[in-house]
Amino acid sequence: MPLISDKGKLMPASPIRKLVPYSEEAKRKGRKVYHLNIGQPDIPTPDVALNALRTINLKVIEYSHSAGNDSYRRKLATYYKKIGINIDHTEMLITTGGSEAILFALMSCVNPGEEVITPEPFYANYNGFATTAGIKIVPVTSYIKEDFALPPIRDIEKKITSKTKGIIVCNPNNPTGYLYSKEELLHLKEIVRKHDLFLFSDEAYREFCYDGAEHFSAMNLEGIVNNVIMLDSVSKRYSECGVRIGALVTRNKEVISTALKFAQARLSPPGLGQIVGEASIDTPDAYFKEVNREYTARRNYMVEALNKIPGVYCPKPKGAFYTVVKLPVDDADKFAQWLLEEFEYNNQTVMVAPASGFYSTPGSGKNEVRIAYVLKIDDLKNAMETLEEALKVYPGKV
Repeated sequence: MPLISDKGKLMPASPIRKLVPYSEEAKRKGRKVYHLNIGQPDIPTPDVALNALRTINLKVIEYSHSAGNDSYRRKLATYYKKIGINIDHTEMLITTGGSEAILFALMSCVNPGEEVITPEPFYANYNGFATTAGIKIVPVTSYIKEDFALPPIRDIEKKITSKTKGIIVCNPNNPTGYLYSKEELLHLKEIVRKHDLFLFSDEAYREFCYDGAEHFSAMNLEGIVNNVIMLDSVSKRYSECGVRIGALVTRNKEVISTALKFAQARLSPPGLGQIVGEASIDTPDAYFKEVNREYTARRNYMVEALNKIPGVYCPKPKGAFYTVVKLPVDDADKFAQWLLEEFEYNNQTVMVAPASGFYSTPGSGKNEVRIAYVLKIDDLKNAMETLEEALKVYPGKV
């Protein structure tokens, strides 16, 4: 039998999805599973987006321009200008989700064998994108005791070698929910300028900032115009994960022209998704205000409930809708599987994402899990109660 590729063997399984078979088995047993493992919002998609889908009157669903529909890119440029990012429609590519934007950026800017630095824990799929592109992710550890703030610049600079090509940050952060401040980004700017690196800024959770905190885009860092590449997505902003529409945005013309060649190789981004994405830009501000209120309430409840459980520590995230939580367990991977395989409370259980999959440093995150507070508060209450009862009886409790 022919052998699969070495790259196929190296491709990591998703720590977010790898426990799905166990959750499916739990459901077959009749148990209610509260999914805290994945960032799938239950917030309704905006009416303007759904109406655009319902009223499509096309006779042919055809290819778009490889960079995306001209009308969408022009309208998206107005969205960015509204939030203070002054770019032109020629300075972006529409992609198949934010995932493709990240992959195109890495393949356009980083050679196989070269390195990109990122704070850990980090979005686990960066590992998959790096494997696909043949590059290496180099982690700089942030710590739960510091609520996952940006590691000191000296720690980042220690990781820079002749192979370093860039730094990637997710702001607000998935998986920690940390919101990098303008001051932290200004520190990053200095190191990017000093070493002439790319700064890949994943800003898919821009709208999800709490307690009056404001998002500062890396696109507005002065003096490194050609170094910054913003990666974006409609998935979480408009609760449209399934339309698979993202964007690569940069003022670096050479990066755009290079990424366009990768875009041409896959022909075009999803046509129906672009129609939905374009219509979504007309979403009223009231929608985002209500979403923010809802997530703030969910976060506040969850953080308080978790920190009341003996041995648990949960930072208070300032953005996105995730947090990484420290649990009194010997091994979070084993605990997450045990929850699905062996535990039930009132015929229900909880699915979490072990945090080890969001670290590259061996042994890190061993007693941590990522929790997504994407459930309604009533469901969160049941989930937190179930988790508390599970920790009382887990054989590997420490």
